[in-house]
Amino acid sequence: MRGNNGSDMAVVGRGAAQAGPAAAAAGARSDGQPAWWRGHATALFFMAPAFVMVTLFFLAPVLITLGMSLTDMATATGLSRWQWVGLDNYERIVRGRFTLLILGNTLFYVAVTLAFNVLVGLGVALLSTHVEPKAGGLVRSLWLLPRISPSVVYALMWTWAAADAPFGVINQLVEPFGVAPRFWLASDPWLIVILINGFVGASMGMLVFTSAIQSIPEELFRAARVDGASAWQIVRRITLPLLKWPILFVLTYQTMSLFASYEYILLTTNGGPGLYGTEVWSLWAFHTALSSYYGNLEFGFGSALAAVLVVMGLAISFVLLRVFRFNDLVAEPRIEIT
Repeated sequence: MRGNNGSDMAVVGRGAAQAGPAAAAAGARSDGQPAWWRGHATALFFMAPAFVMVTLFFLAPVLITLGMSLTDMATATGLSRWQWVGLDNYERIVRGRFTLLILGNTLFYVAVTLAFNVLVGLGVALLSTHVEPKAGGLVRSLWLLPRISPSVVYALMWTWAAADAPFGVINQLVEPFGVAPRFWLASDPWLIVILINGFVGASMGMLVFTSAIQSIPEELFRAARVDGASAWQIVRRITLPLLKWPILFVLTYQTMSLFASYEYILLTTNGGPGLYGTEVWSLWAFHTALSSYYGNLEFGFGSALAAVLVVMGLAISFVLLRVFRFNDLVAEPRIEIT
């Protein structure tokens, strides 16, 4: 009996020992989720306000816009008699009489203004960082004036400058070159629109590029000068390659901004002169949904225009990210040990 009891106790002991790790693992699994919450509570606490803001002011408006684009909601139908129309609004865009004209205006406006913003901003940054620091700071401060000026005041100044002779400042500036005086907003509206937006956008690019240039180690420039490199060779071989990431950022940000911008066009030409002379896609959506000449505000159709605008901006940004090889820019550097 003693032997049997001893063997039984040994079996029980071995079973308890084998069951111990399994029970511990099961307990860890059951406590894993609370432990995860405890470990990430601080991060979740600080991220919660941003998550709420993004949800309320980004995700929710996008979902509401997409939902409204599938309806015929307008002032004519009211907020109670609207109906679901599916993709009719998008079909109406495709078959629209002026769709291609406005799309062409939009692409032209974005491409030319974007080139002006980046090239002029980069040029001002390069020049202002290669002169005496106080003089460079003064130049950059002057270039910031269009951005910090109220939009209405800034647009009004350009309207006065582009006025017909003898009042327009532009006419007085170009008269010595044999250019006939004219009302520039009527004869060359795109020139004025691009200059208005270009000076504002160039100031933003100037700040980004200036910060990036000043962050480049001075030893690189000194070594290049010692090796006999010219100023252009330094810019081409050192500065520009190291500005690839800032250039990508400015291009992507300004592209999205220009696709959605219509503020200065509204204040100067309001889409004219003539029929859709300077009308861009975002201004078309604004006129359709919020400021229709005929009084019937078509919220559903305007939402469809806005949804298409978002898709166009995302598509262009995706192309830019592919062209600049975004994944390579953010990849961890390879370290070779020899």
